[in-house]
Amino acid sequence: MKAPSQSETLRVLEERVVGCRKCPRLVRYREQVAQTRRRAFRDEDYWGKPSPGFGDPAARLLIVGLAPAAHGGNRTGRMFTGDRSGDFLYDCLYRAGFANQPQSVNREDGLRLADLFITAVCRCAPPANKPLPSEIENCRPYLAGEFDVIHPRAVLALGSIALRGYLAMLRERGLIESFAPYPFGHGAAYELPGDLPRLFAAYHPSQQNTFTGRLTKPMFLAVLRHIRRHLDRLESAPLGLGASAPAR
Repeated sequence: MKAPSQSETLRVLEERVVGCRKCPRLVRYREQVAQTRRRAFRDEDYWGKPSPGFGDPAARLLIVGLAPAAHGGNRTGRMFTGDRSGDFLYDCLYRAGFANQPQSVNREDGLRLADLFITAVCRCAPPANKPLPSEIENCRPYLAGEFDVIHPRAVLALGSIALRGYLAMLRERGLIESFAPYPFGHGAAYELPGDLPRLFAAYHPSQQNTFTGRLTKPMFLAVLRHIRRHLDRLESAPLGLGASAPAR
């Protein structure tokens, strides 16, 4: 019997994510938001379900975010779609060559990611954008499943919660012993044990960061270009030497 393709395996995982009701608090909140809606979107049908990861099944870069926004991904059904964080993120991804267009407004807008898959440590919009540790833990198998299918060569964590959520998945599998060697910092890059992908970190493109100037597009683009150089070096390295360059 022919083994399922990456795309087929991701579709099965996507169905599991969309049907998930593990966290009663998040189920209540996401469905309440979908019913009441924001005035600007009162004529739209909200997604109101968990948002699965999406992108290129053969991606070398995995971006890990926090969670869908209540009136962004929870409305559109796609992460970083239809909100200010997405406006910032996709413009930068487009400039760095990871997306075919600089905007994302809905799931049918023609957006295509190149060499990139986007996911999050929590798949439901949480109240006040703050998922509980137990809720992140409930979502961890979905992150692990995507990681196993995609086999990324680089991971970019957006914010400290995403960083710790990704590291928790690795520690749970016995692939790292501690979080301590990998503190969060914008622009940080870490070489992890074995053949694990290099880990990068950046501030989350939330309005709290972008509107205050804590995160600017040149800052974010610098991280993406660092990742691009890393991937290019892997492509040109002799077989078996792709992970030898030290993190900077």
